[in-house]
Amino acid sequence: MNHSETPWTLSAEDFDASAVLSAKGSTTVSVLIPARNEAATIGPVLEAVKTHGQFFDDLVVINDNSVDDTAVIAAHHGARVVSVDGHGGKGLAMQTGLAHSASDLVVFLDADVLNTGAEFVGRLIQPLVERPEVQFVKGYYERPLHNMPSGGGRVNELAARPILSLLYPGLGEIRQPLAGETAGRRSALESLTLEHAYGVEIAMLIDIARAFGVSSIAQVDLGVRRHRNRPLEELRPMSVDVLRAALKRYSVELPPQV
Repeated sequence: MNHSETPWTLSAEDFDASAVLSAKGSTTVSVLIPARNEAATIGPVLEAVKTHGQFFDDLVVINDNSVDDTAVIAAHHGARVVSVDGHGGKGLAMQTGLAHSASDLVVFLDADVLNTGAEFVGRLIQPLVERPEVQFVKGYYERPLHNMPSGGGRVNELAARPILSLLYPGLGEIRQPLAGETAGRRSALESLTLEHAYGVEIAMLIDIARAFGVSSIAQVDLGVRRHRNRPLEELRPMSVDVLRAALKRYSVELPPQV
């Protein structure tokens, strides 16, 4: 990995919907949304995405062993619903989505964002349709915490970004390495082995950088992302997964997961 490379960063002002549509042309795009027990939010997420339906060709919700009405609500809002076979966490759900789609470009979105923007898909595919060398795109944003305008994304700031700065300096400029809003070329994504659980996002980032270089990665401004903030005690296992995935790729010997 060339640590002197930097990702391409696009601000909100860089987005021009008509220019992105023109650049997209006949390129096909699938929007894949892994969801587990997200009946309360999946409907609004899908309606927001469908507002700018010209940016994509396929809209898929991957139902990850939900015990609520996630699948029924997703189908009611016009998504094609596929189910995960087994229990492998988010990584398996993402892999299932890839296996059940056939587009040139793939956009992953989270199912529990309270303010998914209609322009998310267009912004995420912009670097891919404008620059052929770009293989992978991350969203970045402000994360409110309770009644404060920032301070959310604590695992991102306290675990993911520090370890990338120390061990993978070429990725130190990525503002939201754990963002669930990502996009990529199918050829690049299908070359990866996706981690299970919460380590999947940081693992994808490192693996793409190693395979294609940091300059193959772009990040785009998605504004403000409102998301439920978990209690502090629930963040420790998330942090462990993130650190495990990163250290594994640095050839650090780790005890087996239990």
